[in-house]
Amino acid sequence: MMTMSPDQSSDMRLEHIDHFTLRVAAARLPELLDFYTRVLGLREGDRPAFDFPGHWLYAQGQALVHLAGNEPVGEPAAPAALPTGKFNHVSLRATGLKATREHLQAQGLDWREAPVPGAPLHQIFLIDPVGLTIELTFDAAELHEAGPSTKALAY
Repeated sequence: MMTMSPDQSSDMRLEHIDHFTLRVAAARLPELLDFYTRVLGLREGDRPAFDFPGHWLYAQGQALVHLAGNEPVGEPAAPAALPTGKFNHVSLRATGLKATREHLQAQGLDWREAPVPGAPLHQIFLIDPVGLTIELTFDAAELHEAGPSTKALAY
């Protein structure tokens, strides 16, 4: 494995996460499509003609979430039974903390919130239908308008 010291330059640079893919049984696609569009406000858009069912979901013109219905039949049915291995969660940068809280409440969803210690950020955590934790990350300045959390998460 090649390592570079911090003072070495390279033409190779990572910029950001482009998208993430959830691979599930095709029968799970409707509930995931509903969650990511209704709850998170993503919009379904163009998707290449793969040989399996799925959806590409967009935010601000970027295909952010790919739903792939190509998991073999026999996938565990209970979200808690789905291991994510070492992958813990995905974080999506967001704005509108107060509106997000109101929307999640109206959807009847459970979530938890926490500030990021030592950083000007505030997080909301919720779980999608297949058990993946979704973090919504806001600027902490939004707490002034939104008010303190009633769903505090202890680290």
